[in-house]
Amino acid sequence: MDELLSRILHAHGGMDRWRGYEKVEATIVSGGGFFPLKGMIQDATPRRMTVWLHQERSSVCPYGKPDQRTMFTPERVAIEKLDGTLVSERHAPRDSFAGHQMSTPWDALHRAYFNGEALWTYLTTPFLLAMEGVRIEEVEPWREGAETWHVLRAQFPGSIETHSLIQEFFFDTDLRLRRHDYSVNIAGGFPAAQLTSDYVVSDGIHLPTKRRAYTRGPDRKPITEMLMVSIDIGEVRFVHRQ
Repeated sequence: MDELLSRILHAHGGMDRWRGYEKVEATIVSGGGFFPLKGMIQDATPRRMTVWLHQERSSVCPYGKPDQRTMFTPERVAIEKLDGTLVSERHAPRDSFAGHQMSTPWDALHRAYFNGEALWTYLTTPFLLAMEGVRIEEVEPWREGAETWHVLRAQFPGSIETHSLIQEFFFDTDLRLRRHDYSVNIAGGFPAAQLTSDYVVSDGIHLPTKRRAYTRGPDRKPITEMLMVSIDIGEVRFVHRQ
């Protein structure tokens, strides 16, 4: 394993502790200007997110109605009742975004897919960088004010559904994640810079609880007047493997 990544994982609780958990549950509140562009009604209702740590799978509840939830994997996204009754589903869901641009309208399954892959990525960072098939390299450091941040560039395999195959993760001198850059390929590939803050420790795992994603300018800096997605995370709980 890359030496810098090893230090980063240790600073976030360590791989041994991470491997002992099966999933993480958290309350999320999301907002920002991206969802109105997609014709999606957005509100500040807290929702409960469940992310499996060692397979790409996630669920959010409630979704659409109080008795509904989503179920996401790379192969399938679905909306179902809490008793498992199927409401709607889509196989090979990424294919449904072909030709989409930033303002192309979404339906409920599009939004469920985006939520599923995005929150899975965020709630498994930085440990997902050590997953099989992910290639990482340290690139030129980033100067942020008086600070110098480490930057890891990750190339994801096609088997992992995430924003884009190439992403960059910025870590400060304490090895905390401060920024995450990617392209939103399912919405025309626009460049985004997500700023992260407000770290907490839950069950020995360190993670940021505030995420703010902005469009990224040609100078690589976030355009802070263009907040695309905001996510506040709370009530985090890691669940041990059975």
